[in-house]
Amino acid sequence: MPMVIGVTAGLALAAIMVLFGLFKLMWRVAEPNEALVISGSKHRTEGLGQGMGFRIVTGHGTLVLPGVQAVRKMSLDLNETELSVDCVTHQGIPLRVRGVVIFKVGDDFVSIANAARRFLDQQKLMSERVHNVFAGHLRSIVGGLTVEDMIRDREKLTGQTRAACGTEMEKLGLIVDSLQIHEIEDPTGYIKNLAMPHAAAVQRDARIAQAEANRLATEAEQQAAARMSEATRDSEILQAGYQAERDKAAASSRQAGPLADAAARQEVVVQETRVAELEAQRREQQLQADVRKPADAQAYEKRTLAEGERDARISAAEAQARETELAAVAEANRVKTAALAEAEATKARGAASATATRATGEAEAAADRAKGLALAEAARARGLAEAEAIKARAAALAENQEAVVAQQLAEKWPEIVQAGASAFGSVDHMVLLNGADGMSDMFAKALTMGGTGLGLARQLLATMGQSDPVEPAPPRVNGVAPATGPSPRGQRIPVTGDQEDGSPA
Repeated sequence: MPMVIGVTAGLALAAIMVLFGLFKLMWRVAEPNEALVISGSKHRTEGLGQGMGFRIVTGHGTLVLPGVQAVRKMSLDLNETELSVDCVTHQGIPLRVRGVVIFKVGDDFVSIANAARRFLDQQKLMSERVHNVFAGHLRSIVGGLTVEDMIRDREKLTGQTRAACGTEMEKLGLIVDSLQIHEIEDPTGYIKNLAMPHAAAVQRDARIAQAEANRLATEAEQQAAARMSEATRDSEILQAGYQAERDKAAASSRQAGPLADAAARQEVVVQETRVAELEAQRREQQLQADVRKPADAQAYEKRTLAEGERDARISAAEAQARETELAAVAEANRVKTAALAEAEATKARGAASATATRATGEAEAAADRAKGLALAEAARARGLAEAEAIKARAAALAENQEAVVAQQLAEKWPEIVQAGASAFGSVDHMVLLNGADGMSDMFAKALTMGGTGLGLARQLLATMGQSDPVEPAPPRVNGVAPATGPSPRGQRIPVTGDQEDGSPA
């Protein structure tokens, strides 16, 4: 029986230990700076709606079924990212903005859920993502501001950046605890140049104040020295008076009468001298107050104004010189660019003109060459045809001179009659004697002239028949027959354009 009790107690203890181990294995507690994201079964979390697929636990413990549910932690600690963004202002001036963003995952379930969906396994990349978001919006906002706005109102730049990034950060489940713009770097020196007029004005005011203080100190020193001199003088006068009184008492003791007179006269001289000295001192002080001090003030004012005008003229001259230099450089660049463009255009036009001229010349040369060849071929053909005609005419003359002459005369008879009648062309009135007999005589004479011409033609043909055969005419070039060599009898037979109809020479 005791053994059964012991076994039962052991089994109970073992069961308790197993249950405790299982409970410890299943129980998860969220730290104050973290959230537990439990996935593996559908849960409903307040504010997230249905079907999230995971549960969020913050600030307390919960049971998790091993193998069925997975637990991962989402840090709720603060994070920070350094901003170093190259921007360009509305004026086109490049700047580098340095700052820091302090952020964290929001404490509400919606923010934790959004952050869990995006950064649960990439929490180390959270700073980089936030930097990219703020860099883009910061560039956009700086592009709409001037350098003066950024310097005078950094809070405006910070507020606009936070407002622009708020929606995106909310989608990421993050909240911005702090955004600080630490420094605005100006690589071009615009901010330094912007501060130079103010620094110069402050330096000018400081110099003026220092000069005024020096003047006041000098005047105070002069007045103190004057008072010291006056005190010394009064002391010496009193000492002299005391000495005179002692001398007077001594003289009085030695000589009552003469010394009394001398003492009386001395007293008068001393009093007059003192009065004169006091009057001179009064006049000196009056001159100091009425003449010297106003003159010093006027001289200082004129000197200060002259220095200011000189500095202003120097600054204006330097600005004008710089503007003139920039204008000259711009004009030189423009003239150079125009000259290069004109040179390129002239070069292109010259090349095109040369190409066109060469092509035109080649075409004209080819045309002239073809034309010359055609003319030469035509002249050659014409010459060959004329030679053949002359040969045929010579053969005909050799065979039947009478028939050839009769044919030629028949063809030319209208021209012969017209030439014979041309003698009467200028006669307005003709008187025929013997009536019809006179007319018959005139026609008979005309026929006689024709017969005479026929006889001459026959004699010429007979003469030519007895001579050597006529050589064919050489071909003519451009309508002109070259001169032939001498005939066996020393005669030349010219061939002219009148022979193109086939008649013999």
